[in-house]
Amino acid sequence: MDYVPHSSEDREAMLRAIGVAGTEDLFHDIPADVRHPTLNLPPGMAEPEVIRHLNALGRQNQNVQDMPSFLGAGCYNHFIPSIVSALILRGEFLTSYTPYQPELSQGTLQAMYEFQSLVCLLTDMDVANASMYDEATATAEAVLTACSITRRSKVIVPDTFHPTTLEVLETYAEGRELTLVRVPAFTLADDGTFHDCWEAVSAAIDADTACVAVQVPNFFGWVHECQQIADVVHANGAMLVVSADPVALGILTPPGAYGADIVTGEGHSLALPPAFGGPRLGLYATQKRFMRQMPGRVSGMTKDLDGKRGFVMTLQAREQHIRREKATSNICTNEALAALAFTINVSWLGPAGMRKKAELCLSKSHYAAAQIDALPGFTVTSPGPYIKEFVVHCPAAVRSVNEHLLEQGVLGGYDLGRVRAELNHHMLVCVTELTTRQDIDRLVAALKALG
Repeated sequence: MDYVPHSSEDREAMLRAIGVAGTEDLFHDIPADVRHPTLNLPPGMAEPEVIRHLNALGRQNQNVQDMPSFLGAGCYNHFIPSIVSALILRGEFLTSYTPYQPELSQGTLQAMYEFQSLVCLLTDMDVANASMYDEATATAEAVLTACSITRRSKVIVPDTFHPTTLEVLETYAEGRELTLVRVPAFTLADDGTFHDCWEAVSAAIDADTACVAVQVPNFFGWVHECQQIADVVHANGAMLVVSADPVALGILTPPGAYGADIVTGEGHSLALPPAFGGPRLGLYATQKRFMRQMPGRVSGMTKDLDGKRGFVMTLQAREQHIRREKATSNICTNEALAALAFTINVSWLGPAGMRKKAELCLSKSHYAAAQIDALPGFTVTSPGPYIKEFVVHCPAAVRSVNEHLLEQGVLGGYDLGRVRAELNHHMLVCVTELTTRQDIDRLVAALKALG
């Protein structure tokens, strides 16, 4: 149904006001021969036909619902209960936007406040913002904050960090003329096994270092010991930025307990199922003394003149509200709907549920690793403890291994050769609580057949 808000008389009045004879005169800068091109489009379809056509296209995709998946590398298939979609699809949440008028946005502000509180509980930090775009930008903003606070420009990052986050850090560093030092934190033996060189990160820290950024677990799945790093960082007057997986925090020591100054993370896997990579959900928490340097916005709880509880935008230090040169970040929004989904899911799970989810990932991943490691030609090579991801050295290039697995109805792990050429025989395998024993046995049988 067409909806045209202006009548012919309205349009004629507007054309007269701007001094043109007709609508065509508005496009006189565009050559006439390209204004109305002939488009090679199929004839129109009725709505039922469109639905059938789109469903047929969708069935061509191979997805985690139709076959076992062992892909991870930053985008994880965790269970999202139906209560999440039932609540976030309510009109008052789904259609809400930035709460510029707090008195009219109490529900949104309360949801943001609850989200911030849960992030603080997970990370053992004092204060969190209302979310950021994703883990990569949250970590980059944390690095910029650390440089501003310490008034230094050297940033140390181990090469076990997620590669796309490293790319974002490099982009941010170039714009701010920071020195980004990528420290090799592992070596590769001739037989394809990994060897941890974590002590190299401590050795790189000096009096010029603004911050050290580490990832727990790292991109390759294993968990570094961070307490010693934290001690060396603080002894040199620098700051520690930790990017942590919130699911792993169900059983790991929270970063605040070993002295992290800023904690970031990716909350997508606790909010929404994998869907072509987005939207994402960046987590950002810090110590109270750094609150005014924190990017983004903060929802706070207060009382009105009658003593009733209410919620307000406590901090939003960005260029729309203060002088641009004083803004802490150019990120001027947050992932409110994804943050609400995260809040509902984590509240539904509770502390026991979060721990159980992480324990299931731990036990299932170790069962899968043991089965794969027993196969001829396949070696599990993780130099540290891991929770849900581990690296497998394969007898052939991972690309060919994954093609074979796909023929067997299995989505294989991530090809690390896409990150570094010398890792083209290394597969990053991910196992979550949704992975069944039958899924793992099916993967093992397919790999065995390949061998």
